[in-house]
Amino acid sequence: MTGSNHNHIHAYDRLQRSPQYQKSAHRKSGNQTLGKGRSTSWQSWLYRGGDVLFATWVGLICAVPPCYMQTEFQAPVEAAELKLAQAIAPISPRAVNPLSLDLTDDLLESDRPNLLQAIDNSIQYIRTPSAERRYPVAGISRDRMERSLMRFRRLVQVSRTAKDLQQAVNREFDLYRSVGRDGNGAVQFTGYYEAVYKASRTRTNEFKYPLYRLPSNFDQWRSPHPTRAMLEGSKQLAGLEITWLSDRFQAFLVHVQGSARFELPDGKLLTVGYAGKTDQPYRSVGAELVRDGKMRLEDVTLQTLIEYFQKNPQDLNTYLNRNPSFVFFRETNGKPATGSLGLPVTAERSIATDKKIFPSGGLGLIRTEIPFENPKTGKLELRQVQRFVLDQDTGGAIRGAGRVDIFMGTGDRAKQRAGLIKGDGELYYLVLK
Repeated sequence: MTGSNHNHIHAYDRLQRSPQYQKSAHRKSGNQTLGKGRSTSWQSWLYRGGDVLFATWVGLICAVPPCYMQTEFQAPVEAAELKLAQAIAPISPRAVNPLSLDLTDDLLESDRPNLLQAIDNSIQYIRTPSAERRYPVAGISRDRMERSLMRFRRLVQVSRTAKDLQQAVNREFDLYRSVGRDGNGAVQFTGYYEAVYKASRTRTNEFKYPLYRLPSNFDQWRSPHPTRAMLEGSKQLAGLEITWLSDRFQAFLVHVQGSARFELPDGKLLTVGYAGKTDQPYRSVGAELVRDGKMRLEDVTLQTLIEYFQKNPQDLNTYLNRNPSFVFFRETNGKPATGSLGLPVTAERSIATDKKIFPSGGLGLIRTEIPFENPKTGKLELRQVQRFVLDQDTGGAIRGAGRVDIFMGTGDRAKQRAGLIKGDGELYYLVLK
């Protein structure tokens, strides 16, 4: 679906200090300790994992579009090739039950109607033939998940406070925990958003960078498909333009995000969503700049990328064309951002996970850090939260049991907030006892 952004410089340092990161890095560097004397093995791992490092530490995660190429860091050995019954498991009697803690759903009082709508979207999906094909997951049947959603909806309606809701859920529901990327429940969270840009239906001197609809004969294209450079340098897509943007890098970001809203010169609104992509792999622009020594990894954010290409427009063609993947779009007629279930996603309530191993439309609980605006300074600051969520989306970079992407909404503020979500946390699924 949409993607994320980024304004956080120190996420790399924070992740580097985390035990999970140290364990993973230690394993991939041939058991050589990472410290002041980083080895060449560490450097080679850094560049092999460049695409996912950029994806996870800098953001730019797309949910529906399959933009990101899989790397070993995204799916370490412990989490790779998980069978359905292995990705989540009932929490151990010895484990801390998050529903028994003092931290409660911080959004309930302010967005109860939005939560109810998100639940309704999952209920609508869970009753479809598509859901029937995807269940059971880890022994959880579709019928049990539907009953869980229905009961949870009622509890949301009648609970006076977040504490009341949490206590009721604790009494009536069992918890299943994601095994995470390390087998011990460590899940890496990121955020994504829906962008708003200015655009034109027709090409002008200002708006000259197109987005294309899916060709009618796309299913007949021979594999491997043409690269980005081949498609943009030919007339193969002539006549398929949906809209034109004023900035080439901005158009590229829509490919990454997978959907967007556009303000047209006449004041009307145009919305587009993901329609398909070529079979070429995704390569990260940020990772390529790091490889070439143009930027340091810890300095790469969406804003620094924008600034780099504003100062060095001659490099745009080189670096954008290093990503051979190409995304096509469709008009969505003003519909809200839509997830992989074909239903709207709800800001701060919808998450994207790997739908091969997690229950589509399922009721979840997340524990991680979310940015909030400090009313005194106006700056965004991370705060620990525990929230009920609905699993309603997926993405090319969201693979394995250790990755979750949170949809943060539409527009610039959502972009800024999504860009700060890069920490570890926990993911649970809730089912009626």
